[in-house]
Amino acid sequence: MSPQKKNTIYQVAQKAGVAISTVSRVLNNSPNVSPKTKDKVNEAIRELNFRPQVSARKLASREPQMLALAVPSFTTPFYTEVLKGVKDEIADMDLDIVIYNTGSKNPAEGIENFFNRGTADTVITISIEITDVVHEHLQSSDIPIVLIGSNHPEYNFFDLNNRKGGFLAGEHLVKQGYKRMGMIMPATNAKPSKDRHAGFTDALKEFKMPIEDKFFVRGESTKHAGFTEEAGFEAIYEYEKMGDFPDAIFCSNDTQAIGAYHAITRLGMKIPEDIAIMGYDNIKFTKYLDLTTVDQMMYKVGVDATKRLAEIIRNKDSKKVQKTIDPVLVPRNSTAKKD
Repeated sequence: MSPQKKNTIYQVAQKAGVAISTVSRVLNNSPNVSPKTKDKVNEAIRELNFRPQVSARKLASREPQMLALAVPSFTTPFYTEVLKGVKDEIADMDLDIVIYNTGSKNPAEGIENFFNRGTADTVITISIEITDVVHEHLQSSDIPIVLIGSNHPEYNFFDLNNRKGGFLAGEHLVKQGYKRMGMIMPATNAKPSKDRHAGFTDALKEFKMPIEDKFFVRGESTKHAGFTEEAGFEAIYEYEKMGDFPDAIFCSNDTQAIGAYHAITRLGMKIPEDIAIMGYDNIKFTKYLDLTTVDQMMYKVGVDATKRLAEIIRNKDSKKVQKTIDPVLVPRNSTAKKD
């Protein structure tokens, strides 16, 4: 026996003798339907045992149905924390969610391809640089948009102050008594990476500390733009090859720091007695390694950005919210004060 075919909004409209848009207005409790017509539509719904889908309920109101999260990667802990914040906050927004991986090598090009598909009707971008071409796509889409980890004067955004975060790292290591500083760099020169590097060197210059270029190294791995455990592990062996190590190492993110931590201990050195090490992001694993890091409050940023998106959808509020989130230092034992 074949399964019973589900009735649709089209069958309801036909049975009630009204337009599909009228059925949709009834489903959305619109006041612009006469009581007589409303009763007729509701009677057809009951007789057909019709169960409206989200798309049918929203047909007349034209509310967004699909939220797209455009993100360079969704497998690294940084993005996972942001996505958790979005997911938890979106529960009451009656939106379906799709994650679009733009790729970490050229996320701007990835988001261009996404908009060419035209599959979403509201978007949150995460760590996507808003180039002129991306801006054109965003504008032409004419849908609610919030940016996380980037900024542009035309959009609502929650940017991250990476330059200040880098400065906090350099300042902390200097004040802990370390003299020779190193940094593990990512594989690409995306704006967040450049800003963290610039902030770090700003601090060293301000405190009149030497900047030794040879101690600014990269691992060989390029996966996830080099923000990985493998890249951090490999970078430590770059120091080992040159036969010289800095007193303290600032890693571009926590996952690099985890790989670097393993390599340092594998080489028989102790943290922080032989080398101090710190990361960036304050992912959950760091507290179990007693790893100093910089907290960007990723979960809260995801929540706040989603709340803002809800406000735009509900109120069509034209006043933009444009915030830059300052990170905070989380000191732990991996950068304990040098004797």
